[in-house]
Amino acid sequence: MVKEFQMWIGGRWAAAQSGQTREVRDPGNGELLAKVPEGDGRDAAAAIQAARAAFDAGPWRKTTAQDRGKLLFRLADKIRGAAKMLAELEVRNCGKPLAEAEFDVADAANCFEFYGGLASKIHGHTMSVPANSMSFVLREPIGVCGQIIPWNYPLLMAAWKLAPALAAGNTCVLKPSELTPLTALELARLMAELDLPPGVVNVITGPGVGAGEELARSALVDKVAFTGGTATGRKIISGAAGNIKKTSLELGGKNPNIVFADADFAAAVDGALFAAFANQGEVCSAGSRLLVEESIHKRLVEAMLAKIPNVKLGHGLKAGVKMGPLISAAHREKVESYIRLGQEEGARLVCGGKRPKGAEFDKGFFVEPTIFDGVKPSMRIAREEIFGPVLAVIPFADEAEAIRLANDTEYGLAAAVWTKDITRGLRVVRELRAGITWINTYHPTYNEMPWGGYKQSGWGRELGLYGIEEYLETKQVNINLDEAPTCQLI
Repeated sequence: MVKEFQMWIGGRWAAAQSGQTREVRDPGNGELLAKVPEGDGRDAAAAIQAARAAFDAGPWRKTTAQDRGKLLFRLADKIRGAAKMLAELEVRNCGKPLAEAEFDVADAANCFEFYGGLASKIHGHTMSVPANSMSFVLREPIGVCGQIIPWNYPLLMAAWKLAPALAAGNTCVLKPSELTPLTALELARLMAELDLPPGVVNVITGPGVGAGEELARSALVDKVAFTGGTATGRKIISGAAGNIKKTSLELGGKNPNIVFADADFAAAVDGALFAAFANQGEVCSAGSRLLVEESIHKRLVEAMLAKIPNVKLGHGLKAGVKMGPLISAAHREKVESYIRLGQEEGARLVCGGKRPKGAEFDKGFFVEPTIFDGVKPSMRIAREEIFGPVLAVIPFADEAEAIRLANDTEYGLAAAVWTKDITRGLRVVRELRAGITWINTYHPTYNEMPWGGYKQSGWGRELGLYGIEEYLETKQVNINLDEAPTCQLI
């Protein structure tokens, strides 16, 4: 029986005001998983009103930091208790292999736990100059936060948004992608089991046109946080300008993965494949540009090609699968259009580029892991975010050229350097215009450390102490300690 979900608004389950629903299907086999409300601006407005009332007049503002922290600890425990269900649902909704989904669920619980501990560590500071006065700083919640998350990491992105916002004392309206709403709705169910005041967290479903737009433009929303594509990010900025709401954006990337000749060769080969093809390449920080020193360029490409057959494709719940389907037919067509474009531009397709053959792939949105060699930095496959399993290999002559090529992009999200010379590694990292960098590894993310990018990869940072700063206002308070008046006009 197909499960039917509702939205969580003001502490109650609700259908879309339009009465419309959307079918949610497994991208690996086309199976109908669930029906969810097809919300629009009216539903978003109702959720915003609930969040506004909860912040302005509800008990949430009087909840102590310690109690907010305890609530997040309890939510982390509930996620761990439902880990098997959540991981399997994540696989079936967005296509990733089970091992990756299990990691995401565990990391989501850890994220809530981290910010649960941080809730009581929000501090200001004091100053006693001049001598007859004292000044101090209060850190306060911003208010109502609209939060829009993408389809590639549904549960984890919900945690990245909700955990710091709630720890800081805000109220939230979360909108998951219309393609992958299921684990966010299950998260709402887990939160409904807690003693969270109505309206503190609301989860709505529906497309960006309508539901998402209302979160961006509503004057009742104090902050909007968005993770997704740069084009949509520009629309968020435009909508947020209406009441000049605070905005944080984690957007796209065309991330360089730099391999020097002195790198641990075997580790670099594995790292290049993992950087490009983890989560089917549907990762904003994917290492989709592989910059390789000329002296090892041919050898490294041949080594990757030798390992490509070990990248097993299939449904994410099938044992041994390393790469699942893309999220939708439309997205697969977009990725395939870039593959055709790369060939038209003159890049050399050395593997992949096709849909895998076989009955197990017929009903899913699969694309083989694809590598282009002979890529020129000016080609569109080297400049535009494809968001799929497509790797562009570009050789370089020396360190200076590697840095120039790495920074030759409108984005600045992530980058990596592979070398045994730690001095070189640190020297190059300091020159890279990217917010997240690695040396001799790729993709590790830590709740305790900041995540975000330079240039058109976004504004602000998530995670760590930086993440909670995005959800706090700063208030200056001044006290006159002298009984004599200090404010005299004449």
